[in-house]
Amino acid sequence: MAAMKIRIHLFLFFLLSFPLFSRSEVITLNSDTFSDKIKEKDTAWFVKFCVPWCKHCKNLGTLWDDLGKAIEGTDEIEIGEVDCGTDKPVCSKVDIHSYPTFKLFYDGEEVARYRGSRDVDSLKNFVLEEADKAAANAQAQQLDSDREL
Repeated sequence: MAAMKIRIHLFLFFLLSFPLFSRSEVITLNSDTFSDKIKEKDTAWFVKFCVPWCKHCKNLGTLWDDLGKAIEGTDEIEIGEVDCGTDKPVCSKVDIHSYPTFKLFYDGEEVARYRGSRDVDSLKNFVLEEADKAAANAQAQQLDSDREL
Protein backbone atom coordinates (compact mmCIF):
# COMPACT_ATOMS: atom_id res chain seq x y z
CA MET A 1 0.00 0.00 0.00
CA ALA A 2 2.80 2.43 0.90
CA ALA A 3 4.59 1.59 -2.35
CA MET A 4 1.44 2.46 -4.30
CA LYS A 5 1.19 5.87 -2.57
CA ILE A 6 4.82 6.60 -3.40
CA ARG A 7 4.23 5.70 -7.06
CA ILE A 8 1.18 7.95 -7.19
CA HIS A 9 3.11 10.83 -5.63
CA LEU A 10 6.01 10.35 -8.03
CA PHE A 11 3.63 10.20 -10.99
CA LEU A 12 1.87 13.41 -9.89
CA PHE A 13 5.23 15.12 -9.33
CA PHE A 14 6.33 14.06 -12.82
CA LEU A 15 3.11 15.39 -14.39
CA LEU A 16 3.34 18.73 -12.61
CA SER A 17 6.97 19.26 -13.55
CA PHE A 18 6.72 18.16 -17.19
CA PRO A 19 7.38 21.10 -19.56
CA LEU A 20 4.32 20.48 -21.73
CA PHE A 21 2.19 21.61 -18.83
CA SER A 22 3.78 25.04 -18.53
CA ARG A 23 1.29 27.17 -20.38
CA SER A 24 2.22 30.23 -22.33
CA GLU A 25 -0.01 33.24 -21.96
CA VAL A 26 0.00 33.97 -25.70
CA ILE A 27 -3.44 33.68 -27.29
CA THR A 28 -3.67 32.78 -30.96
CA LEU A 29 -6.18 35.04 -32.68
CA ASN A 30 -7.82 34.36 -36.03
CA SER A 31 -10.60 35.64 -38.27
CA ASP A 32 -13.23 34.20 -35.94
CA THR A 33 -11.82 35.63 -32.69
CA PHE A 34 -9.75 38.72 -33.45
CA SER A 35 -12.43 41.42 -33.58
CA ASP A 36 -14.28 40.24 -30.49
CA LYS A 37 -11.14 39.77 -28.41
CA ILE A 38 -9.55 43.15 -29.12
CA LYS A 39 -12.87 44.86 -28.32
CA GLU A 40 -12.90 43.50 -24.77
CA LYS A 41 -13.75 46.40 -22.47
CA ASP A 42 -10.82 47.92 -20.54
CA THR A 43 -8.37 45.40 -22.00
CA ALA A 44 -5.14 46.06 -23.88
CA TRP A 45 -4.15 43.51 -26.51
CA PHE A 46 -0.52 43.48 -27.65
CA VAL A 47 -0.55 41.49 -30.88
CA LYS A 48 2.25 40.08 -33.03
CA PHE A 49 1.47 39.70 -36.74
CA CYS A 50 3.76 37.22 -38.53
CA VAL A 51 3.99 34.72 -41.35
CA PRO A 52 5.75 31.35 -41.09
CA TRP A 53 8.11 31.99 -44.02
CA CYS A 54 9.51 35.30 -42.69
CA LYS A 55 13.10 35.00 -41.45
CA HIS A 56 12.62 37.95 -39.06
CA CYS A 57 9.59 36.22 -37.54
CA LYS A 58 11.56 32.99 -37.19
CA ASN A 59 14.42 34.88 -35.55
CA LEU A 60 12.08 35.94 -32.74
CA GLY A 61 12.27 32.36 -31.46
CA THR A 62 10.49 32.13 -28.12
CA LEU A 63 10.43 35.90 -27.55
CA TRP A 64 6.65 36.24 -27.79
CA ASP A 65 6.04 33.26 -25.48
CA ASP A 66 8.59 34.70 -23.06
CA LEU A 67 6.76 38.02 -23.13
CA GLY A 68 3.48 36.22 -22.50
CA LYS A 69 4.98 34.59 -19.42
CA ALA A 70 6.46 37.92 -18.24
CA ILE A 71 3.06 39.63 -18.54
CA GLU A 72 1.16 36.72 -17.01
CA GLY A 73 -0.96 37.87 -14.12
CA THR A 74 -1.05 41.51 -15.25
CA ASP A 75 -4.65 42.64 -15.19
CA GLU A 76 -6.24 43.91 -18.39
CA ILE A 77 -3.27 43.08 -20.66
CA GLU A 78 -3.39 40.19 -23.11
CA ILE A 79 -0.68 38.99 -25.49
CA GLY A 80 -1.89 37.70 -28.84
CA GLU A 81 -0.57 36.56 -32.17
CA VAL A 82 -1.98 36.31 -35.67
CA ASP A 83 -0.60 34.15 -38.47
CA CYS A 84 -1.05 36.40 -41.51
CA GLY A 85 -0.42 33.41 -43.76
CA THR A 86 -3.66 31.77 -42.69
CA ASP A 87 -5.62 34.83 -41.53
CA LYS A 88 -5.02 37.36 -44.29
CA PRO A 89 -8.38 39.15 -43.74
CA VAL A 90 -7.37 40.06 -40.17
CA CYS A 91 -4.01 41.39 -41.29
CA SER A 92 -5.54 43.37 -44.15
CA LYS A 93 -8.13 44.87 -41.81
CA VAL A 94 -5.46 46.24 -39.46
CA ASP A 95 -3.13 47.34 -42.27
CA ILE A 96 -0.24 44.88 -41.90
CA HIS A 97 2.30 45.16 -44.72
CA SER A 98 5.54 43.94 -43.14
CA TYR A 99 6.53 41.20 -40.73
CA PRO A 100 6.79 41.00 -37.86
CA THR A 101 4.51 43.86 -36.85
CA PHE A 102 3.56 44.50 -33.21
CA LYS A 103 0.46 46.54 -32.43
CA LEU A 104 -1.32 47.49 -29.23
CA PHE A 105 -5.11 47.67 -29.22
CA TYR A 106 -7.30 49.04 -26.43
CA ASP A 107 -11.09 48.73 -26.37
CA GLY A 108 -10.99 47.69 -30.03
CA GLU A 109 -8.86 50.60 -31.25
CA GLU A 110 -5.24 50.54 -32.35
CA VAL A 111 -3.36 52.81 -29.96
CA ALA A 112 0.31 52.16 -30.69
CA ARG A 113 2.74 50.32 -32.93
CA TYR A 114 5.94 48.96 -31.44
CA ARG A 115 9.19 49.70 -33.28
CA GLY A 116 11.77 49.24 -30.53
CA SER A 117 14.25 46.59 -29.50
CA ARG A 118 13.16 42.99 -29.69
CA ASP A 119 13.78 41.81 -26.17
CA VAL A 120 11.36 40.90 -23.39
CA ASP A 121 12.17 43.87 -21.13
CA SER A 122 11.70 46.44 -23.90
CA LEU A 123 8.46 44.86 -25.09
CA LYS A 124 7.14 44.53 -21.54
CA ASN A 125 7.97 48.15 -20.66
CA PHE A 126 6.30 49.34 -23.86
CA VAL A 127 3.09 47.40 -23.34
CA LEU A 128 2.79 48.39 -19.66
CA GLU A 129 3.38 52.07 -20.41
CA GLU A 130 1.13 52.24 -23.47
CA ALA A 131 -1.64 50.23 -21.81
CA ASP A 132 -1.61 52.65 -18.87
CA LYS A 133 -1.79 55.62 -21.26
CA ALA A 134 -4.65 54.05 -23.21
CA ALA A 135 -6.58 53.26 -20.03
CA ALA A 136 -6.11 56.81 -18.73
CA ASN A 137 -7.17 58.24 -22.09
CA ALA A 138 -10.27 56.04 -22.20
CA GLN A 139 -11.15 57.04 -18.65
CA ALA A 140 -10.74 60.75 -19.48
CA GLN A 141 -12.96 60.35 -22.55
CA GLN A 142 -15.60 58.61 -20.42
CA LEU A 143 -15.52 61.44 -17.90
CA ASP A 144 -15.89 64.02 -20.68
CA SER A 145 -18.85 62.13 -22.14
CA ASP A 146 -20.44 61.84 -18.68
CA ARG A 147 -20.08 65.62 -18.18
CA GLU A 148 -21.77 66.29 -21.51
CA LEU A 149 -24.82 64.34 -20.35
